[in-house]
Amino acid sequence: MKKSTKAALLSTVFMGLGQFYNREIIKGIIFSAFELIILIFTIPYFKHSIWGLITLGEKPLHFVNGIAQGDHSIILLIQGIISLLLIGLLIVIYIINIKDAKNTAELIERGEERRTFKEFLKYVWDKYFPMFMLTPTILAVTFVTLLPIIFTFCIAFTNYSSPYHLPPRSLVDWVGLKNFRNLVKLKIWSSTFFGVAKWTVVWAVLATITTYFGGLFLALLTNAKGIKFKRVWRSIFILPYAIPGFLSLLVMRLMFSGPGPINNLLVKFDIARISWLTDPTLAKIVILLVNMWLGSPYFMVLMSGILTNIPKDLYEAADIDGATNRQKFYKITLPMIFYQTAPYLILSFAYNFNNFNNIYLLTDGGPVNPAYKYAGHTDILVSWIYKLTLNQNQFHMAAVISIIIFFIVASISSYSFVKTKSFKEEDMI
Repeated sequence: MKKSTKAALLSTVFMGLGQFYNREIIKGIIFSAFELIILIFTIPYFKHSIWGLITLGEKPLHFVNGIAQGDHSIILLIQGIISLLLIGLLIVIYIINIKDAKNTAELIERGEERRTFKEFLKYVWDKYFPMFMLTPTILAVTFVTLLPIIFTFCIAFTNYSSPYHLPPRSLVDWVGLKNFRNLVKLKIWSSTFFGVAKWTVVWAVLATITTYFGGLFLALLTNAKGIKFKRVWRSIFILPYAIPGFLSLLVMRLMFSGPGPINNLLVKFDIARISWLTDPTLAKIVILLVNMWLGSPYFMVLMSGILTNIPKDLYEAADIDGATNRQKFYKITLPMIFYQTAPYLILSFAYNFNNFNNIYLLTDGGPVNPAYKYAGHTDILVSWIYKLTLNQNQFHMAAVISIIIFFIVASISSYSFVKTKSFKEEDMI
């Protein structure tokens, strides 16, 4: 058996044995001490956490002589997920220990001199310096971003909801794919889901298109040769984007309300009050118009910068060929703008798909739709999730919908982004 194979096997049996075999005493002590600490202090924690992850508890939380006893399913679930992430990290360290023992043994087999511990530290620091700098970020992303994602994914396979499965007074159980089946098969859930999903897609597409071409129109207008005071016009058009959207949406909600200023103005002209926010169709139109007013300035600023950077010789060559302004716009200006802004267009679609603020602050998802379960006519999937969790405690169904949203947005955005020319090519010119 080769020395490298033997060293790797020894480190597999117990961390540090391969290093001792290679006569690297300090490294062997460090790895062995690390595994001893893991075995002594963390095995009981891992054992309890994995048990909690599998069972989600056996007795509901209750008080005995003023002392809380029993299990809290959600806390057990979180502890179990954290344990799995830590076990994954420990496996990585274990593999590093095995590879280190094998690599050192291979050096000895080739007749090369093994590194001293000081030389090893210098080698690792020089070679893996970027990794050391990224480690805090990777750990933060793992436990701050990955943990909630895994938790949401797990909740989708439980019955975590009121009134019968809401800790601490009751336990949560694993139910497999039951929630996914209910979302499709139970009429009240399926009709709500597909109805809200349909409006969500329509909203995301129209909201993206209107803000994009609204911004294009403003950019062309403020960059036209015959327009005076361009800076003044740009400053005016950028105001809706400069003012906090939260404030603007609340003001718009007041203006379009039944007794609001817009209806009061109509009454003065002997026009009946219009149900801007209580009529389903009008409410959707108002949301799209307000979103266009808020979002167009962003694309205006973006496209204004692109317009100023389009080479003038392209237009001069077009003039020599006798091209009209219309032809120059469709053959030069529009392709250049679209090429530069295609990634932003895709990101805008993903943002609008989950644009909670515009829906919630303007209409609160209303008006009420009696055919839907916990959703209104203007609710999109993310605002429906908010109501399911905060208002109705239906965490299991909210988690299912969150997973579906993730796969829809991730799939569409990734596919569209990869297909854009700006992704395939570094420069168009």
